[in-house]
Amino acid sequence: MKAIRIHNYGGPEVLHYEDAPRPEPQAGEVLVRIHAAGVNPIDWKVREGHMKDFWPHKFPLILGWDLSGVVEELGPGPAAAGRFKIGDEVYSIPDPTRNGAYADYIVVRESELALKPTSLHHIRAAAVPLAALTAWQSLFDTAQLQPGQRVLIHAGSGGVGHFAVQLAKWKGAYVFATASTKNQDLLRELGVDKAIDYTQQRFEDVARNIDIVLDTIGGDTQERSWQVLKKGGALLSVVQPPSAEKAKELGVRAAFVASHPNGAQLAEIAKLIDSGELKPVIDRILPLSEVRRAHELSQSGHTHGKIVLRVSNGDGTLERKQSRDADNYLGASS
Repeated sequence: MKAIRIHNYGGPEVLHYEDAPRPEPQAGEVLVRIHAAGVNPIDWKVREGHMKDFWPHKFPLILGWDLSGVVEELGPGPAAAGRFKIGDEVYSIPDPTRNGAYADYIVVRESELALKPTSLHHIRAAAVPLAALTAWQSLFDTAQLQPGQRVLIHAGSGGVGHFAVQLAKWKGAYVFATASTKNQDLLRELGVDKAIDYTQQRFEDVARNIDIVLDTIGGDTQERSWQVLKKGGALLSVVQPPSAEKAKELGVRAAFVASHPNGAQLAEIAKLIDSGELKPVIDRILPLSEVRRAHELSQSGHTHGKIVLRVSNGDGTLERKQSRDADNYLGASS
């Protein structure tokens, strides 16, 4: 098969379009032909080596842990309660310690897989799993969000943020969210009760007595977030562990949330999407040959919604819509 692989840590230039062995599913696994792969900050963080102490990957490595595609082959032995069959349209966050989805094919454990939302084509479906699961697991599993609570979501127009806004509203929360001037309309479209333009005002002057803060930025934004929490509130971060000492001092909870694969929760999210309660926002769609540009855009931190790579045109061949040859563009031979 063809894949985008890295042979060492580094900048976007280490991404190479090349031949790779097609994986074979084992018992309890499924081979998926990938149609689209979502791009997330974790992709470039792994590429740069920031996660090597947590996830000891082996080279060469295929990045990308957000996908939508079609079941091509089932592993040996009985399928798990007949959950999947060849031809099923599925989506997933696969195990981030294994090879990812910037490729023609991927092997995914059945427990990490769900039928994709029927109302979405593969490109839109690929934008959902990692970001939506991160929001779901942060707000529901960790924070135990209850109807009527006040929630502040930083970067509410971003990949995780835009799902978090919609899920919090679905749960019945009162939602504050921050974004730049150009993304204020999107916040309101998503249902935000109080949109905050961080270029014009400080969020702590607007959001007060907050039950839950979801931090997707870290740094100074996280530090300033402590003061908006009510007693007993919770500061959750998906980018940087909040201080346990500071939380104890203020009488609040703090947690660092790292999303994990969960096919059952993805199935619930698919139901919400098909019922119209949840929708992915796409910043842009690029062919796999533009993966370097996708990483640069993701790393800029200024996208709204998700970046998605079109991997397959439906017959298993890699998308080549750009006029330049993908091999030359990516420098496939290292």
